[in-house]
Amino acid sequence: MLNYESMIIRQRKWMFYLLAILVLGAGFSPYPRIFNGLLLGSAASFYNLWLLQKKSEHLGEAVERGGSRVGIGTFSRMAAAALAVLLALQFAEYFHIIAVIVGLAMSYIVMMADIFYRLFLGKNREDEDA
Repeated sequence: MLNYESMIIRQRKWMFYLLAILVLGAGFSPYPRIFNGLLLGSAASFYNLWLLQKKSEHLGEAVERGGSRVGIGTFSRMAAAALAVLLALQFAEYFHIIAVIVGLAMSYIVMMADIFYRLFLGKNREDEDA
C-alpha cells in the first residue's frame, strides 16, 4: 500500500474514533449542547477531510495523465462549514456555536497529529524498505 493511501486511511480512522467519542460525550455527559456542537462541527470537518482527500487524489491522477484539474473543492468545503454554522445558529438550543467552530478545525488537528505521529512515533516506509 502506498504511503499516501495509508495516511488517508489512518486519518479517516482517527476521525471516526473522534466522532464516536463525541457521540458518547453527547449522550452521557452533563454538557450535551457542547458535545452536540463539537459533533456537528467535526462531522462537517470529516466531510471536508474526505472531500479534500478525494479532490487531491483526482488532481494527482490528472497531473499523471498530463491534463489539469480545475480545483480541489475549496468552495464546497467552505459551503459545508457555513452550513454547519448556520445549523448551529438556527438551532442554538441544541448546539453551542463556539463548539461547532472548534469542531470544524478537528480535521486539521487530526492531520497535524498524524504528521507528528509519523515523525516522532511511527516508522517511515523508507526505513522499512532499506
